[in-house]
Amino acid sequence: MIKCLIIAVLLLSNSIFAQVEVVSTFIEKWDNSKDYLVAVAEAMPEDKYDYKPAAREMSFREQLFHIQDNMNWLGTTHFSREKYVKKEAVKGLSKAQMIQEIKASFDKAKTFVAKTNDIELSQKVDFFAGPKSKLQILNLMQDHVTHHRAQILVYLNLNGIRPPKYIGW
Repeated sequence: MIKCLIIAVLLLSNSIFAQVEVVSTFIEKWDNSKDYLVAVAEAMPEDKYDYKPAAREMSFREQLFHIQDNMNWLGTTHFSREKYVKKEAVKGLSKAQMIQEIKASFDKAKTFVAKTNDIELSQKVDFFAGPKSKLQILNLMQDHVTHHRAQILVYLNLNGIRPPKYIGW
């Protein structure tokens, strides 16, 4: 009986520590993702912020807005009690203002995620693609940033600008 109890306690404690590690691991990666995106945004000259490689593509500025708006939506909707209010893209933002918006969006999402406990990560939330766990939403948040950042890295290269060195873990 004692052996069963010890095994149960060990399994439960492993589960709890694994979940806590998910949030701290995500936050570490999120901070590095922020630093990398800011470095990419800083690398593009301000006069090229409206550059787009094809008419059907978003401009560099629109990509940055889309990235930060998506993290605002996902972070607010699924990791806070606040109501998400969609902002219209502001075409007149300067490069410095756009970079400030990006930093603020990363920081706000990080604050919301940091308050998430281990049990909440497995909770399902309503999502347009069907119910998803909050852990899946975390993965989507990072994946979305990575996807669009990769696109604007190409924009830098198409303009003869060497992209900043990758910032990973």
